[in-house]
Amino acid sequence: MRALSIAATGMMAQQTNVEVISNNIANMNTTAFQRARAEFTDLFYETERRQGAESTDAGNIIPAGIQIGLGVKTTAVRRVALQGSLMETGNTFDLALQGRGYFMIDLPNGETAYTRAGAFQKSPEGQLVTADGFVLQPGIAIPDNAIDVTVNQSGQVFATVPDQVEPVNVGQIQIAVFANEIGLDALGDNLFAETTASGAPVVGVPSDDGFGKIRHKFLESSNVNSVQEITDLISAQRAYEMNSKVIETADQMSSTVTNMR
Repeated sequence: MRALSIAATGMMAQQTNVEVISNNIANMNTTAFQRARAEFTDLFYETERRQGAESTDAGNIIPAGIQIGLGVKTTAVRRVALQGSLMETGNTFDLALQGRGYFMIDLPNGETAYTRAGAFQKSPEGQLVTADGFVLQPGIAIPDNAIDVTVNQSGQVFATVPDQVEPVNVGQIQIAVFANEIGLDALGDNLFAETTASGAPVVGVPSDDGFGKIRHKFLESSNVNSVQEITDLISAQRAYEMNSKVIETADQMSSTVTNMR
């Protein structure tokens, strides 16, 4: 009975759906987290009578055949790259991106990672680093005697130091954009890596055409909508229950056939 295996694929698909939703909910307060959405397609079909075939020697055409679908499969878990709301923190080294772009981060293995989480800190060497100590590209050294640090929307970093009337420009933050940012590989810790699907990064200056701008002393919040996630969770639960009901019904039908005398 095909209904058993068909409903089983439906249950597995909804289990994946619930797992994706649960990860979204778990990361509601993760800085710059982008919610994900599970996407599904139908499986291949078993054709018992093909439409368009000739039904008689006279050439009569079958207008509608018989095709039985064999279930559903998960085709993608797609990140929804929508802008999260900006939250003012007042912290000197907090930076948020408004618009397209990713900060570039040096990894210990020499590779470059990308992130929208701009909760940076100052290292003992005076460089801007992530919470794990990874250096923001290009390296920007903040003077030890800096009284204040400001970052404008174009990514220029200025430090106010004693005995200087005007703030000193200590560096220029650059950001990267991708042709297909959904194709980035999630590494965890708010970091992403370039892939063939994402395309090569295009590096530029914030506020230029095609690049987002920087908001100093702000952080980007997660774009997870709690109401939407709960609604999707209930919908997935109902779909899971309906598929389980199909299996129960198919089992009862099979028992009826087995017990016939």
